[in-house]
Amino acid sequence: MTRKYYIDNLKVFLTVLVIFHHAGQAYWDGGDWAYTPSNPAEMMPWIWHFFAVNAAFFMGLFFLISGYFVPTSYDKQGGKTFIQKKLTHLGIPLLIIGGLLTTLTGQLEVAHLWFVESLLFFCLVYALFRQFVKPITNGCSSKPTLIGICTLGLVMGIGSYFIRQVSPQDHWIWLFGFLHIEPAHYLQYVMLFILGILAKRFNWLEKLSNTTGTISLLIGALLAIGIYVRNGGWWNNFITEWFGIYESLLCVFICFALLWLFRHAFNYTTPFMQWCSAQAYGAYIVHLLLMLGIQYATDTIWMGAFGKFMFIGITTTIISFVLTWFLRLIPGAKKIL
Repeated sequence: MTRKYYIDNLKVFLTVLVIFHHAGQAYWDGGDWAYTPSNPAEMMPWIWHFFAVNAAFFMGLFFLISGYFVPTSYDKQGGKTFIQKKLTHLGIPLLIIGGLLTTLTGQLEVAHLWFVESLLFFCLVYALFRQFVKPITNGCSSKPTLIGICTLGLVMGIGSYFIRQVSPQDHWIWLFGFLHIEPAHYLQYVMLFILGILAKRFNWLEKLSNTTGTISLLIGALLAIGIYVRNGGWWNNFITEWFGIYESLLCVFICFALLWLFRHAFNYTTPFMQWCSAQAYGAYIVHLLLMLGIQYATDTIWMGAFGKFMFIGITTTIISFVLTWFLRLIPGAKKIL
């Protein structure tokens, strides 16, 4: 099979975006972060727009991409090996980082590895499902269309709207006592993981046309701009009232737009891009504790709020990728990271 370099490059982009998203958490007054700047001038009230746009799509797109590779992995390896490899690749980092964080905080904690935990859960459910259901092997002439993308967003949005009536955004719970989830976004994650599986079976990513991709990019960009221009008034009130639907439409259009854009413009590789792709998962795993250490170490150094945000984001990104490269030199570590 021809390797889809654009998906590798998209995963690197999303990993860096996650790191910068977390880098900004300390520099606004609406978050619950383990570090708070000692200088009150290091605040960026506007950055919540950046957070809102990111949160609308980036983790959902991670689940879509992850789901895309699940069917082929299961078909090739079989159920037993598939489960063993997922427990190694996802379970071991979860146990190590989750155990460390739980020890440090004195309470059950997985922090950013909620994604790894949920992905492992989804993969195990898929493996169980395959014990009773045969895989889809018949060809399908369907392809992504603007109507289909919009319908997906509306179904996701309506479900999200009703979920948020009882569990607003940023409200986290322990489902089944061990699965740390945010109900407001979880329907999105489940739907996009399933969409990734179907996209692989029906070759939807290859069938995504330039017209659909271009229009999706335009719509997604306009919806993202709509978040950035929120500043009170009727427009802000409208988005606030229907945010579950608005965000879901933003999510699906941006997801398909980025898949098309990276396929169209970044479906190639270089030695450096291959190196980054190999370290991306490990960088996601290790970046949070590194970031907190850098934030505390540079707390008294004045760079301005935006300067500190950029410094923390860039420095943490570089160190996380390099540290992962060193860790992967340890015998057996590549099976985990």
